[in-house]
Amino acid sequence: MTETILLFREDPYLSTAETAVVGLTDQGGILLDRTIFYATGGGQPGDKGKLERADGSMIEIDTAVYGSSKSEIVHVPIAGSAVPEIGERLVAHIDWPTRHRYMRIHTGLHLLTVAVPFPVSGGRIGAEEGHLDFDIEGAVPTKDEIDARLAEMIAADHPVTTEWITDDELLANPGLVKTMSVKPPMGSGRVRLVRIGDIDLQPCGGTHVQATAEIGLIAVAKIENKGKQNRRIRIRFA
Repeated sequence: MTETILLFREDPYLSTAETAVVGLTDQGGILLDRTIFYATGGGQPGDKGKLERADGSMIEIDTAVYGSSKSEIVHVPIAGSAVPEIGERLVAHIDWPTRHRYMRIHTGLHLLTVAVPFPVSGGRIGAEEGHLDFDIEGAVPTKDEIDARLAEMIAADHPVTTEWITDDELLANPGLVKTMSVKPPMGSGRVRLVRIGDIDLQPCGGTHVQATAEIGLIAVAKIENKGKQNRRIRIRFA
């Protein structure tokens, strides 16, 4: 197992960084000693981007995925790309405009769980829109009600910060977990929490903006009936 230093976890705004190749997978994936590429997980897609070689040529990266553990990230090049040498120094560049949109949508979905305070059974993050599936018992909030609450929280410009607790602390506070189908990664001894002002606190390993005003205008695109109590709520940039 090759542990990758996850630079995006401490600074999601890094769009470029120096790195070195520490391994290659049998499928042609590239392992780096440290990375700014977010790996697919938690409903958020892996980052696309490029690895720049010393001669200025580029290795196009189609996505990033986790390897044998959550501390190993595999950078998947597009078919036919050049293969770097182990030990080679590279400069990583992510597709920043797309990543930033993921960050804005992802943070917006956290706000959606505040506006719609019901258990979450699934979700997906995209560059244009995202959705969450809610297990709603009783009356479903209207689009206008949700839009108004989202606009209020975004305009308040709540700070978005991260902190860590132990696995045992999370087990002692099950109410922090809003997702029914996706459980927080445990086993390493600690779990990362994302706090939005004094309105939300939940486990999450994804990337987020620094304050809610940075999300910009978002609105409910559609509320879909997916079952007896399941409602899929889509938000998108307004």
